[in-house]
Amino acid sequence: MEALKRMADSLAYMEEQLDAELNVEDIAKVACMSKFHYQRMFTMLTGFTVAEYIRKRRLTLAAQELLHANTKIIDVALKYGYETPESFSKAFRKVHGISPSTVRKHGQPLKAFPKLSFQIQLKGDEEMDYRIVEKEAFSVVGKSIKTSLVDGQNQSDVPAFWEESRSNGLDKELAAHAGDMGIMGICLDFDKEQEQVRYFIGAEKSNKEVPTTWEEGEIPAATWAVFPVKGPMPTAIQRVWERIFSEWFPSTGYEHAGGPEIEAYTNGDPYAEEYYSEIWVPVVKK
Repeated sequence: MEALKRMADSLAYMEEQLDAELNVEDIAKVACMSKFHYQRMFTMLTGFTVAEYIRKRRLTLAAQELLHANTKIIDVALKYGYETPESFSKAFRKVHGISPSTVRKHGQPLKAFPKLSFQIQLKGDEEMDYRIVEKEAFSVVGKSIKTSLVDGQNQSDVPAFWEESRSNGLDKELAAHAGDMGIMGICLDFDKEQEQVRYFIGAEKSNKEVPTTWEEGEIPAATWAVFPVKGPMPTAIQRVWERIFSEWFPSTGYEHAGGPEIEAYTNGDPYAEEYYSEIWVPVVKK
């Protein structure tokens, strides 16, 4: 409950600052989270990135101001964070489908993006299985990419990276090295300054010799909440991720510990109804 209260506080803060400078780090502080994990939780709960939400809320308010006031377009653009009328007009058209100057003509259709709110859903009709695991630090081997969190770029880069790993045979090579956790997809090494994360596809390091082109990553010792996932990819694992942030964290008294997140994949057909995988999230008890 407390986590959702802090998320609600962060929404209120955003609303108060829509006509001022806003950065994700300050918003995350209101929610008592790191920048990376705030953005992760926000997207899981809402389906939007923080930047998308702010942009759509600002352009909703900008449209109302243009419609009901005599404010100059350049002044509205500057008020809501756009440095030039051209950049404002481009963003405005993308959301509303018309130019800012056209708004003042009566009868023009506009889109309103309402303020969000967070609520915990006490469904009670479906249990959520998990186990708590203490695991020492370990190394992983495989390959990685760096991807940006800005405007959800990682959401397209990561699936493309998995597709590439299947087409070039990396997944089959990793399967020969995989231990008990199978092949893993890991969010690793968050760069706060560049708003980037290193996404690693790999397996737990063993004594087997690996190709010289592979990389190595380090997973620190942690307490992990491990969630079983049953069903075809990617739908099944996406659904469990959503439930972790919207149901499990708010109701258990655990918080994200700020370390890497792991998706562990077993052998088998990932599109089968019976396919089994796991999500590993580093946690601390409040």
